[in-house]
Amino acid sequence: MPPKVRSGRLSKAERRAQLLEVACDIIRKEGTDRLTLAYLATCAGVTKPISYEHFGSRTGLLLALYKMLDDIQTEGLRKALVDVQGNMTETINVLARTYIQCEADTSGEWHLVAAALAGSEGVGAAHQELLDNHVQLVTATLAPFCELDEAELKRRCIGLIGAGEALSIQMVKGLCREDEACETFAALIRGGIGAN
Repeated sequence: MPPKVRSGRLSKAERRAQLLEVACDIIRKEGTDRLTLAYLATCAGVTKPISYEHFGSRTGLLLALYKMLDDIQTEGLRKALVDVQGNMTETINVLARTYIQCEADTSGEWHLVAAALAGSEGVGAAHQELLDNHVQLVTATLAPFCELDEAELKRRCIGLIGAGEALSIQMVKGLCREDEACETFAALIRGGIGAN
């Protein structure tokens, strides 16, 4: 069982953040099957109604984790891209490296949560929203470096994101090294926007 964390008086937002942090810890150490609202409450040192108040159901908790982990990845990518604006090679390398490293840094929790959510009500809409946000970010990042029209670039970015996901899954499973996944993803991005 993960160690209990402080359970004193927290604001609603602080409590939610604490619960999500503990939930990530449970997934990391014990897997998604062990994650229930009751077990989360025990590990967080709060009463069961508090975890239900914040998430409503196990699916609600998993959806909140899914969005939180995606927000962390997206923010990391945005920050990394700030320093390379205007340089195509560096932008592509940073885009590929940061995307793959985000997966490595979360030890695959995002994929574990996504798998646990498969078939759950509401996951399709949540996944589409996150995909749309990633496509918008990647499209805006790559647009200055290619001559593709906006619609074609968007379609290619959807494919590139799918390739990045597949490579990150291979890396998390130990089927390729992180540097190999980064190099392959960068090559796919260059080819996808005609920058080879």
